[in-house]
Amino acid sequence: MDRERIVQLFFFGFLAVMAYELFGLLAPFMTPIAWGILLAFMAHPALIELDKYIKRRSLSSMIITFVVLLVVILPTIWMSGRLVTEAQALYTEATALVQNGGLVKLHDSAMRTDLGAWIVTRLGEHGYSVDEELPKLTLAAAKFTSDYMVTNATSAAKNILGFIVDFGIALLAFFYMLRDGDDYVRSLRNLTPLHDEDKKAIFDTLRTTLSSVMRGLMLTAVLQGVTIGLGMLIFGVPYWLFLAIASAGAGLMPIGGTALVWIPATIYLGYAAGWSAAVGLVIWCSIALAIIDNFIKPLAMRHGTGLPTLALFLGILGGLEVYGPLGLFAGPAIMAVFAALVRVYQKSYSGGRGQTA
Repeated sequence: MDRERIVQLFFFGFLAVMAYELFGLLAPFMTPIAWGILLAFMAHPALIELDKYIKRRSLSSMIITFVVLLVVILPTIWMSGRLVTEAQALYTEATALVQNGGLVKLHDSAMRTDLGAWIVTRLGEHGYSVDEELPKLTLAAAKFTSDYMVTNATSAAKNILGFIVDFGIALLAFFYMLRDGDDYVRSLRNLTPLHDEDKKAIFDTLRTTLSSVMRGLMLTAVLQGVTIGLGMLIFGVPYWLFLAIASAGAGLMPIGGTALVWIPATIYLGYAAGWSAAVGLVIWCSIALAIIDNFIKPLAMRHGTGLPTLALFLGILGGLEVYGPLGLFAGPAIMAVFAALVRVYQKSYSGGRGQTA
């Protein structure tokens, strides 16, 4: 074995060891770093527009970072305070509802409908008395919810230092990726030992996939907010505009989604205005969400990725399972980059340049 071969083996072995150690150093911060990179990708078009007027990349990046800081910090502080307050008041309100006969009214309203009477009758046949168990169940559920939210709020307060560190890392990664991201991508492309057209195909696929997923999520969230808000307006839910905005925000969440908003609103509507209006709102939201989630969202996300709808769907589900919320973007990106690599192999090594070399 000649000296040059030994040098190469040593270099790549040493590089692998250092890469492993580097991963160990960064692993605790991978999630905030990934969110910072993703946010920078989303904010990149805004940076381009702002830089046309300011013409200083660092200052433009700092302004956008400061705006993001305000947009995240202020609502988080407000929502945390509201969460604790509402959690403490929940058990008191549920107790008052039971003591003032509110559940009796709810029970009577349900019994006047065919569906409610059928459910109560079936439960009675199995030894479950709604009149006796409903107040207990309501108080137990309210107490559990209140205790759970207060306990987790306390736990979050204890871990506030960890949250601040993670958020600071994400914000730092966001700023530097926003300012120097183009240089990082260019350097990464230069390090990739592929033909220029293959590099372009892979990196363009990654960019268009992330853009398509983000565009699809934003579009469907807005559509969900508009349709649910319109349904609440039609059926007489108070504060429908606020709830529509909340639905749009909840539509971006991978777990729960808009159901976190419209299901409680439906229950309130059934109690306050009658179950016919509540059933109407349920039908409205179910049909609207079925159309948006099953037709509009796949089409919006698929456009530009080149992935079949099934592959995109499995990529999102698998990404959520493996990476958590980041999997919404990581799953489709992995699917799309793999498909691009397969196309590069077919062109360069299966029947193209690979046979002529």
